[in-house]
Amino acid sequence: MTLQIPLSTPAISEEDVAAVVQVLRTPRLSLGPKVPEFERAIAEFTGAKHAVAVSSGTAALHLCVRALGIGERDEVITTPFSFVASANCILFERAVPRFVDVESETYCIDPAKVEAAITPKTKAILAVDVFGYVADWDALRQIAKKHHLTLIEDSCEALGSSVGGKKAGMLGDCGTFAFYPNKQMTTGEGGMIVTDRDDIARAARMMRNQGRNPDAAWLDHQVLGYNYRLSDIHAALGISQMKRLLEFMEKRSRVVAWYADALSPLREYVRVPETQKGTDVSWFVYVVRLADRYSAADRDQLLSLLRERGIGCNAYFPCIHLQPFYRERYDYKGGEFPIAESASAHTLALPFSSSMTEVQVSAVASTLKEALSVLTS
Repeated sequence: MTLQIPLSTPAISEEDVAAVVQVLRTPRLSLGPKVPEFERAIAEFTGAKHAVAVSSGTAALHLCVRALGIGERDEVITTPFSFVASANCILFERAVPRFVDVESETYCIDPAKVEAAITPKTKAILAVDVFGYVADWDALRQIAKKHHLTLIEDSCEALGSSVGGKKAGMLGDCGTFAFYPNKQMTTGEGGMIVTDRDDIARAARMMRNQGRNPDAAWLDHQVLGYNYRLSDIHAALGISQMKRLLEFMEKRSRVVAWYADALSPLREYVRVPETQKGTDVSWFVYVVRLADRYSAADRDQLLSLLRERGIGCNAYFPCIHLQPFYRERYDYKGGEFPIAESASAHTLALPFSSSMTEVQVSAVASTLKEALSVLTS
């Protein structure tokens, strides 16, 4: 029988199941007490004054863009090396994503390139904490202050990461998290906005619920809004998972250490993730990078070889500006952001979750070694 190790696996316990079932036995499946309880748990964990639960990380990003008044033809500086939602949320408001290249070690946006991209139309910087690494928010904050820009932190991949004791998500004007099943913890689908700004929190609370004014009658819709609510069913799972978040993070760090040992004989062929100086990283995915002598076609062949052998894997990330929609709309050809494009051509995510065993990690490493031997033969 072929070995099967999935790319990711959520860690769902009987306590999680019981928490969801408990809500299902009540008449309050949505707009009940579990959502504010989940918000309080996230706010306490991050140190945020406000936490606003929404239906996804994408929804969280979109509401941040709207709450900051970013609109048609405004420009937002962001990264091309991310999940596509971090740029799409800008387009939702008919604003323009202005991409700049990334740092070669963390794949986070390069502050040294940000300032040159600022124009009179620039309204904000939207940076991403990639794979759990934290962007250089000190440098970004200085740039933002100098040019009177707002900062949006896409921390959807970095719940639990911290710098100098300050949690990711709390390093800009507002931050976002996502709780898809491959994240550090999950609600199935769901997201969260964290901020210390009252105006952002109030706007987000109204917009997530069809623009309803929370201080007025039920059908008083004060602003244009959306159905971006998180249900109590999802929130109940989130509350239960939050109780084990630190445990999940510790287990993920252990898996990273196992991988580092298991892949050490392959350092000639792949570069493994390193710790980030000054940062406690909450690992989202385990992404290795093929040596530069390999091509994107080699990487894709390696993915196929691993999948044939039952190893879940994927390219992380295809560059956003080279996605078909962005090519068509903005006429990107490739070559505009060489560091991001090189990373995109050489990186791949291996199986990773808090549920992985050392035996599974060893099996992945052995299979990767075998696949690399086929690739280089």
